[in-house]
Amino acid sequence: MNQCNRVFIIGWDGAGNFVRGAHTPVLDRLIQRGAIAFDAQTASPTISAQCWGALLHGVSPVKHGLTNDIAAERTFPSDSSYPSVFRVAREAYPDAKLAAFSAWEPINYGIIEPSIGVRKVSMPDRELAYAAASYIGEHPDVLLMFIDFDLPDAAGHRHGYNTPEQLRVIEETDEHTGIIVDAIEKAGLLEDSLIITVSDHGGGGEDTHGHGTDHPLDKTIFWGCAGPGIAPGTRVRGITITDTAAVVAHALGVAAPAAWEAKLPAGLFNSI
Repeated sequence: MNQCNRVFIIGWDGAGNFVRGAHTPVLDRLIQRGAIAFDAQTASPTISAQCWGALLHGVSPVKHGLTNDIAAERTFPSDSSYPSVFRVAREAYPDAKLAAFSAWEPINYGIIEPSIGVRKVSMPDRELAYAAASYIGEHPDVLLMFIDFDLPDAAGHRHGYNTPEQLRVIEETDEHTGIIVDAIEKAGLLEDSLIITVSDHGGGGEDTHGHGTDHPLDKTIFWGCAGPGIAPGTRVRGITITDTAAVVAHALGVAAPAAWEAKLPAGLFNSI
């Protein structure tokens, strides 16, 4: 595996795998450089805190215990048996720069542990994209950065999931992702960074304007990554949102906690 010096996770809330029906040139370019799964599976129930919690903490909602209400009202315990990827990175690299730019604020303060030195920013999607891009330009030595765009889910709730209206917002999110990728490239970081793109859940299964069930429209998401050790055109099989944590740990060269349920997908990295 080639050297990976940092990881970026770019989340598209509520986009499911509906990106297949949208014009997403930025995502397409990333896919061409690396790996993609349009049939990845998210956690149950298919709700944002449960799913982003699974991604960041490497375990199912039954174990991490997060719900939207809990994430909005409480901080995640810093001594939990299920540390986030940020806590794992902090413990391995005490002086590293870590950042979370989330349009949905509970991710920053209710899902990622407090007091571990993560730079946290929350603002609307387009402003967030430019703020994150500025941060990357000013801090090219960042080790781990999570960026969450929320508008696809808002459009799904308002207009229905996998509708023309939501697809237009997904295309807007692709543009916002382009702002991030451009900043990574301008900073000279593209070749030695792992960029993960992922949705937390879909929608429109049992409720055209909602989600939360195990219906395939709610449960199926896209998951992609590009960067060192990922061969162009790689097809990822059997991956879940929870496995993202293991991918991040591997890329950063740290051991995944034994308590994590996250597994590294076979064949994802060239060295496996």
